[in-house]
Amino acid sequence: MSSNTGNDTEHRLDLDRRQRLGMVEAIWGEHKSAEQIVRILETLHAAGELALATRITPEKAAAVAALLEPAREFQLQHHPQARCLTAGSLPSADPNRGRVAVLGGGTSDLPVAAEAQLALACHGIASELVLDVGVAGLHRLLDRLDALRSATVLIACAGMEGALPTVLAGLLPQPVIGVPVAVGYGVSAGGTAALHGMLASCAPGLTVVNIDNGYGAAMAALRILSSRAAAAS
Repeated sequence: MSSNTGNDTEHRLDLDRRQRLGMVEAIWGEHKSAEQIVRILETLHAAGELALATRITPEKAAAVAALLEPAREFQLQHHPQARCLTAGSLPSADPNRGRVAVLGGGTSDLPVAAEAQLALACHGIASELVLDVGVAGLHRLLDRLDALRSATVLIACAGMEGALPTVLAGLLPQPVIGVPVAVGYGVSAGGTAALHGMLASCAPGLTVVNIDNGYGAAMAALRILSSRAAAAS
């Protein structure tokens, strides 16, 4: 992920990442100015690459659009639920590469889940969003188990104590990627309790990414799917 946060005008992008890893480079947008993001988008556009910028507010998205000339050529789109910006045409999903189910314990997990889903879409991976399956109402998750069995990988976003990924990994055989979400009162500590709970999970084989890192979870899923495809070929 491009993460330069300085005021310099030079940026060095990893334009070979798609060839090397099968991923497009993402832009960490939260601490970059609109001007810095525009320069990166212009470089990616010139290289024929799709651009994904994360943590973009509506105000910053509008500022970027105002600076890009001509904006229409860049196919700029802000995705408010995911808090992301894309430039370029997203590829069609290829069902032969597998399908990822992105789960959220509740609506509060939606921004992180939507970021994961958008990052998958940028790489042509089919996904399904499954919300309101938190363990506080376990029957809601149990009702979806049969449908979830057809997914290739599961991404589970959860705040509070972060138990959802552990429950999933104990019930279903697919790879499960846990994403702790910075949601919850007091001792939830901005997602730290969920992170520690997932890391201390008794469900063997659970993978855990950093707090609110929907993008990282999507890239972990992409690596799994790519390895699966390579093994099958």
